[in-house]
Amino acid sequence: MTNMPKSEFKILAIDDEKDILVLLKYNLESEGYLVKTASSGKEGLEIASKYNPDLILIDIMMPEIDGIETCRKLREIEKFQTTFILFLTARVEEYSEVAAFDAGGDDYITKPIKPRALISRINSFYKRKSSVDNNKNLIEIENLSIDKDSYVVKVDGNEVFFPKKEFELLYFLATNPKKVFSRESLLRNIWGADVHVVARTVDLHIRKIREKLGQDFISTIKGVGYKFKN
Repeated sequence: MTNMPKSEFKILAIDDEKDILVLLKYNLESEGYLVKTASSGKEGLEIASKYNPDLILIDIMMPEIDGIETCRKLREIEKFQTTFILFLTARVEEYSEVAAFDAGGDDYITKPIKPRALISRINSFYKRKSSVDNNKNLIEIENLSIDKDSYVVKVDGNEVFFPKKEFELLYFLATNPKKVFSRESLLRNIWGADVHVVARTVDLHIRKIREKLGQDFISTIKGVGYKFKN
């Protein structure tokens, strides 16, 4: 199966600054991507529902609905649960970055925008989208393979047993590389919002996964949570 052409990879940029939207649209279209823009969170949600973007760029500081809430609302919609969401913001505080990732963001980039660096980031997400589309349920990274269809994990070609929740946690992290997840976010995504388990349950499962795979694949981000290696 051939990779998706860039002209079919749809990007939505949401920002209340017109100059930023013009800059983003010009540079991304010059790279070959299909781009739409919105000047508010409300407009962004309306356009996203019809446009079905593959990647969304969101500013945090916007009137009415800010970027964090916009991201959270998008993630509540099933078809946007795997859409790439990147925050572009002037906010440099750690708590803003944590809030962005906890709301469901995949990346956090501070302004002023550096067009070539931003395009490089977006190109990496485009490649991931193409790779996932080619083989949706098989992940291969270095000596590790994770097969969602058969619930099989292999290290150096040898099958390693993973109980269901350990497998689901590993697969979820591996399908969202570079994204940092808090314990609470992982509990919601893997165990469900209605299941009452303590946050340390995540730590226990991560420890068991590391015992089988080693320490290299999952990183601990102090004070924030966990992320899978890029």
